[in-house]
Amino acid sequence: MNYKTDAQIHHDVIHELKWDSRVDETDVGVEVDKGIVTLTGTVHNYAKSLAAQEAAHRVVGVLDVANDIQIKTPGAGRPTDTELAQAVRDAMRWSVFVNDKRVTSTVHNGFVTLEGTVDSVHERNEAVLAVRALDGVNGVANRIKVADAIVHPNDVRIAIEAALNRRAENAVHGVTVGVVDHDVILDGHVPSWIEKKTVVDAASHVKGITKVVDHINVVPGEISHLAI
Repeated sequence: MNYKTDAQIHHDVIHELKWDSRVDETDVGVEVDKGIVTLTGTVHNYAKSLAAQEAAHRVVGVLDVANDIQIKTPGAGRPTDTELAQAVRDAMRWSVFVNDKRVTSTVHNGFVTLEGTVDSVHERNEAVLAVRALDGVNGVANRIKVADAIVHPNDVRIAIEAALNRRAENAVHGVTVGVVDHDVILDGHVPSWIEKKTVVDAASHVKGITKVVDHINVVPGEISHLAI
């Protein structure tokens, strides 16, 4: 089983940041300690901070990412909270994945709080995606709830298997799927962050799931099966 050194991970994260057109790699500092990547620096909006975070996670060998990037929106032309609230409302209305009539927002000093009730964790997450790239957003607090529905563990397992097959990913090693009330608990190991994200995303699409509790660890080189 081959593991990358911290120096190799540092090199690959830097190149992944250069490759990602959403990020200016000169704005982001990278430190690596035992597979844990710390990102520093200053960017102009919240979306760029998250893009850098996602880029680091894509690198094989990265176990965790600490995002210490600061967000400083340029003062000239910065939207007021009222203008930002209107932009959030428009973003909700234009999103094809979110029922805008079921989501409300509060804006204070550039921080957006989303509330309401939707049908799935995926729709809850899409509401955040719709607003996080807006100019002037410094952060998003997601307090949206998911409507109750009957959830069967086997339905979640089938959804995960189908997603893995569609995306030509390997099966998942030692991943167990449990349901407590309306929460899905995922445990075990996967060989890459991409497979971890695939499993979590698949679970989030199941209606009635109010929370996906992710305890999956990334262990490069693992071989796989899916359990329940």
